[in-house]
Amino acid sequence: MKSGTRSRIIRAVLTAMFLPLSVIAAWAADPPAFRFEPAKNIIPAPANPAEWPAFREKLAHWRDATRSELKYSDALYRRPEFAWSARNYSCCFLMLCDETFYNPRQGAYTTDAFLDHGQRDFGGYDSVILWQAYPRIGVDERNQFDFYRDAPGGLPGLRKEVEAMQRRGVHVYIAYNPWDTGTRREAVSDADALVEMVRALHVDGIFLDTMNQGGEEFRRKLDAVRPGVILEGEGAVPLDRLHDHHASWAQEFPDSETPGVLRHKWLEPRHMQHEIKRWLYDHTSELHTAWMNGSGIMVWENVFATWIPWSQRDRSILRAMLPIQRRYAAIFSSDAWTPLVPTRTPGVYASLWEGGGLRIWTVVNRNATAVEGALLDVPARAGDGYFDLISGQEAKQQAASGRVTLSGRIGPRGIGAFLAGGEKERGKDFSRFLADQARRNAAADFDATTPRRETRLVAVEPTPKVAKVPPGMVAIPAGTVDLKIEMRIRECGFYESAPLQIEKLVNSYPFQTVVFPRRVELKSYAIDETPVTNAQFAVPQGHQLRPQAAGEVSPPLARRPAAGG
Repeated sequence: MKSGTRSRIIRAVLTAMFLPLSVIAAWAADPPAFRFEPAKNIIPAPANPAEWPAFREKLAHWRDATRSELKYSDALYRRPEFAWSARNYSCCFLMLCDETFYNPRQGAYTTDAFLDHGQRDFGGYDSVILWQAYPRIGVDERNQFDFYRDAPGGLPGLRKEVEAMQRRGVHVYIAYNPWDTGTRREAVSDADALVEMVRALHVDGIFLDTMNQGGEEFRRKLDAVRPGVILEGEGAVPLDRLHDHHASWAQEFPDSETPGVLRHKWLEPRHMQHEIKRWLYDHTSELHTAWMNGSGIMVWENVFATWIPWSQRDRSILRAMLPIQRRYAAIFSSDAWTPLVPTRTPGVYASLWEGGGLRIWTVVNRNATAVEGALLDVPARAGDGYFDLISGQEAKQQAASGRVTLSGRIGPRGIGAFLAGGEKERGKDFSRFLADQARRNAAADFDATTPRRETRLVAVEPTPKVAKVPPGMVAIPAGTVDLKIEMRIRECGFYESAPLQIEKLVNSYPFQTVVFPRRVELKSYAIDETPVTNAQFAVPQGHQLRPQAAGEVSPPLARRPAAGG
């Protein structure tokens, strides 16, 4: 027997030996069959803890075999200009016209206020996607690149805001929409237009909307114009392109009740995946997957103008986990990861991460109630101290027979974290880090209620009444009108609707037509003969249409008088 095989068998036996007897007994009578499914985006895990050692063996074999079959090269992941991607844990999807980012009344970008809000509520962003066009695109001939050019201040003004984010350690993406084919065409290919946009805005990444990969030639063009620009697709990147795509969305990935393993993260630990289920109000499933897999989260509340807010509980969980991920990013992006180590409590699961003389256990509570008491039994190691990284204090512990039992409390659907290591390995600033975590924990709010905002109709100020219809207008008599409004359902909402709580993203794209009837009682009024005249529309000679400059406030629309009653 080979030494490697022998050691794996010994580890499997020892792991099973330390499972709680109650857990083993529950499965002894009728253990369910488990099928290893590495083709799934999250490789499902067996529910029976006794099968976890064999599951880990299959994971290791699949990873080795797949890397060999692909002749996998991690050369791009080792290049220092791309190192930021493996630490890009929190990404915010930002509408370019969002009023948290640009104040139209003041005619000014509010970048610092936007980032301050992200720090306060979500623990800060590592990156931001500047989403420019959809769902507004298509009203006129402007293409997706024009929407960046038409941002307040144009490309120079937008670049200043990009650089303001980068000075605060936040990387910036632009978006590419491959489906934009019905608007005006650029003089160059889309790939070349994107490269020029990267050059103009000095961004760090490109989000590939609806795509799972970019072209290899495109990768080379980006490298030539700006080092370190990553590609992140909305879909799961094919495994044979994992080597040159540093990130991807983990969108709507179903997980097993026992937390599974992100397929791409397991194959390439430095590949960053951002968990996202945009229409759900409960984000704990995404947070659990990210925490168990050492991966990231997409923060997206303004979903194409539909507000899907995060609860205080989910914000608190994210604020607790991000400082740990950022501090120990090198450990969370290494192969020294053991999924599903034994725990002491049903419904509680843990991963083990090792590096730099430290051991870190990331723990999730799948239960809808809090758990408290003994959580983990871990091997004792001379010189190690044990700490609860969520509560920010030394862990409650009890040593016996070469093992240490770690105890603590994890809130409903919450997370836990324990660290073991010597004083030198923990670092000189470890006490300060713990104190910061303790402050965050003291401020945590586990209210899972979905925040609500009241929408109020603003009363319309009546226009001045006149006895005679003004020139250029015609009178419309009073009457009852039955309006029939037809529109195609999209994920950006429609009349008399609320966003559906759906498990599959595809269900938000049925594209059927819906009719909304309206009966309206109208008083008599006057209306312009034409919305705009040719003379009003004409651009004066020697002038050009241009984007509104940053700091420029749009003038109010002229108001015409009403005639009659």
